[in-house]
Order: sequence, then structure tokens, then C-alpha cells
Amino acid sequence: MPTTSRLAVAAPSEVAADAAERVALAGGNAVDAAVAAALVAMVNEVGIVSLSSGGFVTVQPADGDAYTVDGWMDVPGRGLTDEQRAASRTWDVFTEYGGGVDVTIGPGSVAVHGSVVALGEAHARSGRLPWREVVAPAVEVARHGFALGSASRYYLDFVRHDVFGWDDASRAVLTDADGRLTTAPAVVDGLARSLEAIADDPAAMHTGDLAAAISADVLDRGGLLGEADLAAYRPVVRPALSSRTGAWALATTPPPSVGGVVVTAMLRRLAGWRPDAPGADERLVAAQRDVLGHRLEVLDHSRDLEADAAAYLQVSESGSTAHVSTVDADGLGCSVTVSSGYGSGMIARGTGIWLNNCLGEQELNPRGLHGSPPGTRLLSNMAPTVARHDDGSTLAIGSPGADRITTAITQVLARFVAGTPLQDAVDHPRFHVHRAGRPDEVVRAETDPTMYFGGVGAVLARADGRLVAAADPRREGAVRVT
Repeated sequence: MPTTSRLAVAAPSEVAADAAERVALAGGNAVDAAVAAALVAMVNEVGIVSLSSGGFVTVQPADGDAYTVDGWMDVPGRGLTDEQRAASRTWDVFTEYGGGVDVTIGPGSVAVHGSVVALGEAHARSGRLPWREVVAPAVEVARHGFALGSASRYYLDFVRHDVFGWDDASRAVLTDADGRLTTAPAVVDGLARSLEAIADDPAAMHTGDLAAAISADVLDRGGLLGEADLAAYRPVVRPALSSRTGAWALATTPPPSVGGVVVTAMLRRLAGWRPDAPGADERLVAAQRDVLGHRLEVLDHSRDLEADAAAYLQVSESGSTAHVSTVDADGLGCSVTVSSGYGSGMIARGTGIWLNNCLGEQELNPRGLHGSPPGTRLLSNMAPTVARHDDGSTLAIGSPGADRITTAITQVLARFVAGTPLQDAVDHPRFHVHRAGRPDEVVRAETDPTMYFGGVGAVLARADGRLVAAADPRREGAVRVT
């Protein structure tokens, strides 16, 4: 008989949390549970994330050093001339989502995905159950249908026509007979079959029939994503970026994710911060202004991000996204953040997979749509983080929210380290400095909880064996303690 793991999870939805609980009850550990929940999110969080996504997995083993699996996006276009790349089919749309943003969509905006194969790598290193059992909940959700979650509906209310309405298959899934956003359970033709291929092989999105179908449709419609781009992609395992705050040793994403660098730098500037100290809020804003300003001026344009980030952290001593956090009673922690950007709007024919638009996100690709050579990793705000207390407690935390990812995580961590209970730290109103250090800088202070300010999911395994899970009221998050 399988043994029951004691495990805590914070997931984007009840369905994703159910998947994590299911694999935990089957004997799975924190990595198995995180992977299962993330894959379900790639099915039912339409517009937020899909199988055509990139992401990072940060793992704190029960024994040993934390590591990060980089499954973020690559620039496509291997074998194409500059003229062919420049002729790819894209167009710009403006959406009021997130306070107003210009987005580049279409087949030419699709980057090389990597999150599924990164989940496979993390599972191979630290998972317990067979891979097929971990994928099974996502297969079933795709086969039997799913309702759109609140975060998905909120986003699609802004962009359903402009981003997801130009593609016939996409429009048919999301629109009811009256032309409104559907409320019926969605079954996307081909999606369950695609997940079954992934259950056979976590690299199915990069080689074989599924990868060939994705590439053929993108190229046929004027995009850049070729079979050579997919086949050449590799997830990269790196030591996590480590730092300390109080009695906690933190580990987060290293470059090319700029998100982990920003979180680390902010926390260093907030050393000793307490929410009840005079000027506490002003200090939070100042830390954001200093660090985000440096990011905008230097890090986003760096040709050697690893070196520039290391130099910055040394002197700092004095995007649509989904996130899953898990810990288990053995002290294993796993933090996963994945994103498909704003979405290209298209479903790859015959696969049921909505494709990303990460080439078209200006913040992730500041050199422009074709400013970097094929194979280049794009920038990322993601900062899935794990931590180990001096007493042996384990924490996993992260957030969706584009450029608000780093400020949300930092503020929750700062309050938690200062002694605030975990759920209270997640619930507390937040600040965000937008366009720090520029003439049009805006300091946004939260009055009512909204998903603009992130959606932190955090879980804690205390040294005495107690498990705690906290979900953000700003999104339809769900928790389980199994």
C-alpha cells in the first residue's frame, strides 16, 4: 500500500490543489505535488499559462544545497536569415489589463517553450512517483473539461477579442453562442492527447510528433519556431542564488532570471526591517525605487547579466503567470513559477495547446522582437524561492504578477521574517513602484486586494513537524495540508 506523505501546497486553483493532494496521497513528495499542480494549471488557467510556457523550478532538497531548473524561453529562428526573421507575422494590440500595456502577438511572437521539460528535469532529480502518475491529473482535467478560473476570466475579459479572438480554434473554445466568454466546461480538442504524449516523455514538446505539429503550424502561419529550435532546447540546472535574511537562508532564481536578483537585492536593503518601526513603509518604497531603478537602467540591457548581477549584489550588501509552492514533512521544498506571457492568441492545430507570445513582451525582450540571436534566453521576472531556517524549518514561496512578482515576494518575506504569521504577511496591503527612477514613476499603494499586486503562494514546514499553507486573496488560490 502507498504511504501517505505529509505535505502542504499553495496552488492557483482548487483543481490544481486537488492534483497535488492526489499525488501526495499516492506517496508522492513535494516535487511530485508541485509538478502535478503546475501541469493542471497549464490546462485550466487559460490566458494565464499553458503547456507552451517557460518557467523556473527552485528545489530545496531535504539534505543538500538548493538548485534551480531554468526552463525559461529561448529566441527561435535557427537557420533563418535576418530578413526572414524580420518578416515574421506579428501585430500590436493595446489592453487596459495591468494598468494599460502594449502587447505584440501573432505567430511571430512565439518563443521556444521550456517549462514542461524543466518540470521533467526537476522530477527526475527529486521526485518519487513515476512521471506518468504525476501527469495523470492534468490528462484527466483536459479530457473531462474544466471551468475557467477567476484569474483566467479576469484576464480574458480584457483580451478575449483582441488577443484570443483572431484564431478560429481559440475563439471557438472561449466564446459561447451569444458571443460572450463561455461559462461552460471547456474541452479543447487535442489537449488530452498532447498530455498523453507528455506522460510518455517529458521531452515530447521538443521532439517527435507533438513538437513537429507545433512547429509546422507556427511556420505555416508566418512564425519563427522551427523543429531545430525545439530540438536544440535544453533546461539548465544551476545552483540557486543564495542569501540570508535574519535566521533564514534563502535560495532563488539566478540569472538569466532578473527576478531572483531583484528579490535578493531588496531583501538585503531591508535587513533588520520591522513593520512597526517608524518609517517602515517609506523604507519599503525606497528599497523598491533603488533596486527597480537599477534594473531598468542596467540589468535589463546587460550583455553579461550574470557578471553585472553579481557586481550589483556585492555592492547591495550594506508579466501573466502561475505559481505553485509545496513542502513536505521530510524538509523537501519546491517552488514553481510558469508563464506563457500574454499569449500569442493561437492554438497550434491538432494539439489543443495555446502558444506563448514571449518574444512580444517588451519587458522580457528589451532589445526588440529580433534583437537577440536564436538560442538566447529571454529575461524573466520570476523568482520562485525556497528557504531553510537555522532551526530546520523549510519555506517555499513565489508569485505571479509580471514586474510585481519581485515586490510582492519581497514584502511578504520581509513581514514574515520580522515575525508576522505567514497568512497575515500574504494578506497585508502592498506597494509597488512602477517605472522606478523615471520621470513618470508612480508609487501604487494597494487599497483593495487586486491581482495587479501579485498572487503569493507560500507554504511552511516547521521544525516541529507542523505544516502551514497560505494562499493570496488577490487570486483564486487554494491550499491543502495533507
